[in-house]
Amino acid sequence: MTSRAPALRIEGLRYALKDRVLLDGLGVEVPSGSSLAVTGPSGSGKSTLLMCALGLVKPDAGTVTVAGGDVTRMSARALAAHRRHIGVVFQFGELLPELSPLENVAIAALLAGVDRRKAYGSARELLRWLGVPLQGTTGLLSGGERQRTAVARALVTEPAVVLADEPTGALDHRSRDTVADILFDVPRRRGCALVVATHDPVMAGRADVRVSLDAGRLVERP
Repeated sequence: MTSRAPALRIEGLRYALKDRVLLDGLGVEVPSGSSLAVTGPSGSGKSTLLMCALGLVKPDAGTVTVAGGDVTRMSARALAAHRRHIGVVFQFGELLPELSPLENVAIAALLAGVDRRKAYGSARELLRWLGVPLQGTTGLLSGGERQRTAVARALVTEPAVVLADEPTGALDHRSRDTVADILFDVPRRRGCALVVATHDPVMAGRADVRVSLDAGRLVERP
């Protein structure tokens, strides 16, 4: 793919349910400053793959190395601290609707141990860049504004890897294109790796590398 050092390296990853194997010894590397799109039908394991990378799902075998640390072998305390290197954007944002956009973004930095002044300063900078109002109730924002807030929250700890799970799945076409523009600009602007799980071929086509999850394996696509 490239000679740059991988921000995310997955090797021999296996995860099985009682009735089937979702991830069958797969491996992939995503260098800093680049993007990877993972496609595949519902139930193929795309979200499970991202949750393994986040450390929320423990695989049956294999390693997931993020920013030099294998999240599959970390204690709960070490993993909680290491997650500052991982930003996440979910399909529906998963924001706290009663808080302002500024508070939603800053709280992610505060929970990662960033001091209050820097947390709020970084949150303001990101929201202004993304064109989201700082104040007001997040629950009253448009869908596109909520997803841009979620992107800001994912970036506020300056992560090595950003994971996005169907980040435009609940948006109209115009908002989808805006959020896609922002997300795929992130690796270049911020120097991190981006992994997007999506059903959307237009979204997937924006990535540097495209793979599909087929019978537990990743198959590279043109």
